[in-house]
Amino acid sequence: MLLKRFLGEANLLIVAHYSVKGQSLVVDCCGDAFMFAGMRNKKAPQSPAGTSTAVEDYLERILELINSKGYARVIDIAAALKISQASVTNMVQRLDADGLLKYEKYRGLILTAAGKKLARRIAQRHKLLTEFLRLLGVDDRVIHHDVEGMEHHISPSTLRAIAALTHQLQRRPALRAQLQDGAL
Repeated sequence: MLLKRFLGEANLLIVAHYSVKGQSLVVDCCGDAFMFAGMRNKKAPQSPAGTSTAVEDYLERILELINSKGYARVIDIAAALKISQASVTNMVQRLDADGLLKYEKYRGLILTAAGKKLARRIAQRHKLLTEFLRLLGVDDRVIHHDVEGMEHHISPSTLRAIAALTHQLQRRPALRAQLQDGAL
């Protein structure tokens, strides 16, 4: 999706290209310019904790389960991720060894402080990207698919720019309405 428009007095140029195969995202929002390198043909970035896409997906689902049910079990995680219990057990043991959760066989598991911190960061990133696309008027059926593709491949600087743009769109209902009506 590519949006581009110069808006008179506000001098607000919005160019938002959100695609995993996209090359760049440039936003000049109220005089603050942001420019980002593309992601084409690049391996998913690793966080300082060395997390992969799979680790992030597990932590995100585990936190959701704990928040909704009060606990997370291997069987629940397997159902949420639509994968085998054996695969979940292997990953849970790895996350336990990495200090992100505490796991006891045939019992439940809990996130450690480090695991909670990382899982909350992942959930916040997911929420921000969802809100951003919703403000752009992207159909809800498309948002889930796009966010799942974007969230593991987005740099911290791009995420900060999206947060700034999301904040501006939330503060400017007229601009948001124009975006959602396709007037831009």
